[in-house]
Amino acid sequence: MSALGLVRQHKIGTAVGGVFAAAIVAVSLTGSRGAGGSPAAGPVAPGFTVAAIGAPGRQVALSQYKGKPLIVNFWASWCAPCQRETPLLARWYAGQHGHVLLVGLDVNDNTASALKFARANGVSYPIGADPDAAVAGKYGVAGLPQTFFLNARHRIVDRIFGAVTQAGLAAGVRLMDASAS
Repeated sequence: MSALGLVRQHKIGTAVGGVFAAAIVAVSLTGSRGAGGSPAAGPVAPGFTVAAIGAPGRQVALSQYKGKPLIVNFWASWCAPCQRETPLLARWYAGQHGHVLLVGLDVNDNTASALKFARANGVSYPIGADPDAAVAGKYGVAGLPQTFFLNARHRIVDRIFGAVTQAGLAAGVRLMDASAS
């Protein structure tokens, strides 16, 4: 076989291997289903305690929501997809009237910019500062925004890469509720 043929074969093999690896990761990170069609519980969400933005002296911690399903959204004021997503999240959260809990973790951002952005977009859910991306790193967040859906035992049942949609929120909440038992 010629050198050019070997290079082409290597590129094809690498591409196929990459697609296969990506498929395995995608399946493992989404809300997989166990027997009977109910979602299988995923890994336990890493704990966190961070300073609350806009509430001096207060903190936002996973432990504050013990026994309750929770959505954790990683975002930043400088992130273009987050700028489109945040108003939708703020309206959706307000419409839930406390039935679904949500926290936002502002990653690698200036706190003053984050607070101004959150207020301008009507954010009423708790937001915390993750200035050095330590919490984001524990969750494996490599790009923003990312949203995690946790059941009442704080196991990750779904994860959305990129901006959420109404349909994505509804699907994630269904998985949170379905895996509560």
